[in-house]
Amino acid sequence: MRGFGDFGDFCRVSTLPVCNLFESTEVGCRLSGIPLNGGPKQLGNLGVIILCAVSIVVSGFLIWTSEKKEAAVGRREMQLLLGCYILVEICEIFSVGGLPLDRKIIVGFTGVHLAAITAAFWILLLNAAVGYQLLNDGTPLSLGLIGGSAALLFVGTGYIALDTGFRWTGHFDNSLKSPNNNIGLYVLYQLLPLVFASIFFILETFLVWSMLDERRPMLYLGGAALLFAIGQIFNYVISTHICQAANGKIDGSLFETLFTLLAVITLWAFWSSITEDEWPASVVPMGPNYPGYTKPPRTSVVGHNDPYPEPARATEMSGPSYESYRETNRAPATSSPSYDPYADNARAV
Repeated sequence: MRGFGDFGDFCRVSTLPVCNLFESTEVGCRLSGIPLNGGPKQLGNLGVIILCAVSIVVSGFLIWTSEKKEAAVGRREMQLLLGCYILVEICEIFSVGGLPLDRKIIVGFTGVHLAAITAAFWILLLNAAVGYQLLNDGTPLSLGLIGGSAALLFVGTGYIALDTGFRWTGHFDNSLKSPNNNIGLYVLYQLLPLVFASIFFILETFLVWSMLDERRPMLYLGGAALLFAIGQIFNYVISTHICQAANGKIDGSLFETLFTLLAVITLWAFWSSITEDEWPASVVPMGPNYPGYTKPPRTSVVGHNDPYPEPARATEMSGPSYESYRETNRAPATSSPSYDPYADNARAV
């Protein structure tokens, strides 16, 4: 019977990076991979390596596309999330890709991988909070709070993972043997990301339905949640069955990586659908010192299109009113009306 904090059963039926930290784990189906140069070394999970590379390229493209959405709320925060996802995929190449590397290298990348996953889900949650504009998005304060708190989770999770794998203090040595019980990693790596993702979905649903009164973005949000859930089902439930059917060539981690990438793309589409690409023409952000500021147009003829009609001008003038000023400062009439600057013809001109 599996207890709270046990990874033994998970490692038996799925390909989780955390299993690299333990010395003894029961594996239901081991990937045979592809032999390298006909020798004993094998490339265990080529499909995952390829998909991780694709994920890195796609995430870079989304970061670049986000940069062009100048008026989008949470643009920098979304780029921070995508950057953390890139770090996750880089580490996944080494922790799940089955590369023929020394165990210490694999353990090192695994520790960073687990830490990046926890930090990424925390940043995801805070991206939902950014939508409520409790703080101005994109400011050093907003990015500092998000990045700083994510860094704390990153360091904490990474330390426990590396201490487990490298046995620095010996505190987690009991988790190295079956049933591989490690409550710290279980909470930080297994439970907290699920909690963060659930809260994110609730906050964004309330934002879209109640505050923005939109419906279409919910298709993207629901699609992202569904794609992510499908990926986890492939990894946790049917991975070993796929491995056995494919004679160890592939397992559920391939599909987990694929569906997670699709979930990230759909999540970005959701964010893009509830934000503006550019500042509306009627809105001038941050005043005349803001880059790209253009002064509102004024017409030279007083009329219904003039933003400063004549009564408003008279009110804004200091000193005598506009009417009294116009009458008392009228130039003396002369024999030639052409010299009168206030003649009707001159006014018309």
